[in-house]
Amino acid sequence: MAAVARGAGGRRGEEVAAAGVLLLLAWPLATRADDASTTIELYGFVQADAIADIGGRLDPDWDDAFRPSRICIDGACGTDGQSSISIKQSRLGVKGAVPTGAGSAPVAFRFEFDLFGVGEDAGQTTYHVRHVYGAWRQLLAGRTYSLFMDSDASPSTLDYWGPPGMPFFTNVQFRWTPLQSATRHVAVAIERPGNDIDPGNLRLIEGLEGIEVQNDEEVPDLTAQFRHAGHWGHVQLAGILRKVGFELRAEDDDEWIEGSETGWGVNVGAVFNVLSLDKVLLQLVHGEGIASYMNDGGMDLAPRAIYDANDSLVDVEAEAIPLTGALAYYEHHWNDRWSTSTGYSYTEVDNTNFQDAGSFHKGEYASINLVYFPADNLMFGAEGLWGSLTRNDGAADDDVRVQFTAKFTFGTRFGPAQ
Repeated sequence: MAAVARGAGGRRGEEVAAAGVLLLLAWPLATRADDASTTIELYGFVQADAIADIGGRLDPDWDDAFRPSRICIDGACGTDGQSSISIKQSRLGVKGAVPTGAGSAPVAFRFEFDLFGVGEDAGQTTYHVRHVYGAWRQLLAGRTYSLFMDSDASPSTLDYWGPPGMPFFTNVQFRWTPLQSATRHVAVAIERPGNDIDPGNLRLIEGLEGIEVQNDEEVPDLTAQFRHAGHWGHVQLAGILRKVGFELRAEDDDEWIEGSETGWGVNVGAVFNVLSLDKVLLQLVHGEGIASYMNDGGMDLAPRAIYDANDSLVDVEAEAIPLTGALAYYEHHWNDRWSTSTGYSYTEVDNTNFQDAGSFHKGEYASINLVYFPADNLMFGAEGLWGSLTRNDGAADDDVRVQFTAKFTFGTRFGPAQ
């Protein structure tokens, strides 16, 4: 059934409509590009990925992204050795700057999407927003990278999803950047909240078999970022503070009972330029209740049981789940045509004593690739990946994948610098 969903045409209208919207936006703006302060760029790429799992299997909805949290354990999804061919990474966008009047700074904007279905659209080739925002002077509003992440310390994998042990999240936000220069910047933002709540074994308690548990998102998340950069690379420190709320009721006629825990996190990212063109990429993140911002794995909130001396259940409390993630990658340029990115990453949570045995505990990821740029706007590459999933009960399984990629980049720019 998953294969049918990937091939179904029910979303084609959305894909065509999205492309049409960008073209309709870009065309009238391009006609104004004779204005000395207006720049418009239409950009994107077509990418095809041939994928084969040779030592394991993922949830069929995630055949086209290598996510350790979706590795199937003990043949739960069928036999090993599945393959896929995908165009989901293909991307289209428009960005630029338009004037706001004499003596006023221009408005920068960006609208970009790819075709990788997530959430309810997982497994489908469909319209997926990456960036939609406008920025004026120190203010930005819309959807783009969260301040809690360091996008420049994300490695150049051919795999769409990438390593799990880093924050990677595009979120709707209002951002203020009071300090921005060539060597450092400071920014703060309020971002749209979204909690990943694990009900654990609550339904095993007598009288709670039908309990409902849902998110309670009363206030936005607060994020902040400081970066210091130079010819040597950069170091970035980011933080997040959030209210991880929940509501529950045992029966439909009961009133909702609400509660919350404080979520917090710190992410340190760094990129060091070495040799002539090589880079070392590092990230280390730790916090509680921050899984929603991680690239893969974990949960924000889960129940913890309290027992008496006779091991009888006395109470159940909510807990913001501690999480640690790390990433270390090396990117090497053999010459101006060939490059390699290789490294390792993991995400691990400290599970409570009342989570289900099958809950996520740890995800590991390692990759190495060889990429060839035969000419401008052309890229071909091959990548080998290994991933492992460990559940709360200690059960584990892994997967080995190979991926071959062809990418064709395009774009055109309208404006005075053309």
